[in-house]
Amino acid sequence: MGTVHAEIELINGGDMANARTFKIGEEEIRRITVTMLVDTGAFLMCINENIQSYLGLPFIRSQVFQLADGKLMKCDIVGPVEVRFANRDTRCDALVLPGDSEPLLGLIPMEAMDVLVHPNRQELIVNPAHPEGAVLRL
Repeated sequence: MGTVHAEIELINGGDMANARTFKIGEEEIRRITVTMLVDTGAFLMCINENIQSYLGLPFIRSQVFQLADGKLMKCDIVGPVEVRFANRDTRCDALVLPGDSEPLLGLIPMEAMDVLVHPNRQELIVNPAHPEGAVLRL
C-alpha cells in the first residue's frame, strides 16, 4: 500500500468554546486546512510547530514517544484541536513535531471520525457502512 494524504481542517478547540459562549466572534476562530499523511501506524494526531503556532494551541505537557525507527523523542502535546474531514469531526490533543515536519492523522482521530483508507483508491473515505455520520463503538 502506498502513502495516503487527505485535506483535514484543524480548528483551535478553545476558540470554538469561546465562540459558543460569545466571548469571541465566529470570525476570530483560528482554523487551517492542511494536507496530512494518513498514518494507520500512528495512534495520535501529529502537527508541526508551524501549525501549532498558527492555531495558538496551548501546551498541555511533554512526553517521550517512540518513532517508527525505534528512536525516542520528547515532544509537546497541545490542544484541544477540532479535526474535520468530510461530514465528520472529533476533538483531540495533538503531538507537536519539530519545524515543518509532515503532519500525521493517526488512528485515534480516524476511529473517532469513523473514517478509513480505501485500499484500491488509496484515499481517506467516510465509512461506507455509515455515510450519514460517524458510528462509534463503545
